[in-house]
Amino acid sequence: METSTHDRGQDGSESVVVSLYYLAQATPKPVNYTYDPPAGVPRNSGKHVEQNVAIHNGRELLNKLSLDTNGFVLTEHETAVSDFYDPEEVKAVYYPEVERLVKRITGAERVLIFDHIVRNPVLAKRGEKGAREPAKVVHNDYTFKSAPRRVRDHLPEEADQLLSNRFAEINVWRAIRGSIESSPLALCDARSLRPDDVVPCDLVYRDRVGETYGFTYNPTHRWYYFPRMERNEAILLKCYDSKDDGRARFTAHTSFEDPSSPPNAAPRESIEVRALVFWAPEPA
Repeated sequence: METSTHDRGQDGSESVVVSLYYLAQATPKPVNYTYDPPAGVPRNSGKHVEQNVAIHNGRELLNKLSLDTNGFVLTEHETAVSDFYDPEEVKAVYYPEVERLVKRITGAERVLIFDHIVRNPVLAKRGEKGAREPAKVVHNDYTFKSAPRRVRDHLPEEADQLLSNRFAEINVWRAIRGSIESSPLALCDARSLRPDDVVPCDLVYRDRVGETYGFTYNPTHRWYYFPRMERNEAILLKCYDSKDDGRARFTAHTSFEDPSSPPNAAPRESIEVRALVFWAPEPA
């Protein structure tokens, strides 16, 4: 499908019109392998289709966004990390930085960072530094089934108590070096998602089967991105929230090809950190 450059929507907001990859249908349940499966088994099942959508400039409403309303926010955040491709430095320096950031933004009592991913398409093709390609389909990392399981995986002795109170899974996403010129991150306003759009998908590891969400297209979806993200900025993205009171509980997201990127755009380099977030029990 063809894409267009920046335009103005009916509400006057700046946007780009691009193709995003959605699931074509909800059944049979899609299966995605994290490794090369046995011969004759496809790495990914489930057919995807391109849909043209407008992605709006989220910088135009920074002060209006919230994790509980939209499912994502952008914030300034300095880091002392010198090499994001060094996993030991990331764990020693960046994890504590992100823990403090998430506590400050959410008011949570406890944050446990359990994983991170670096993305760089050049290094990914070479199989270097554990880098992966940007994810290119509309998805969400956790489901009503897999998010509680993560708590049991990482905190088995405390899980029953922790799961009796509100908890969430939040990703923190930033540029390894700015600015992001290609394959930026698109985020779907959680208020625009409908239950029928959500498709559970198996994520098969060598030792277990996890679950993520894919999405079918709905013209109600409202998409945003933050152009030219710099290294001192971070997106907080809510991938699960146990509290069911009308607030955002998860947020669809994907990378996309930005038609306004320069012809010689640098490949995207980014890191995302995954955190379990726990709040104190609410007063009786």
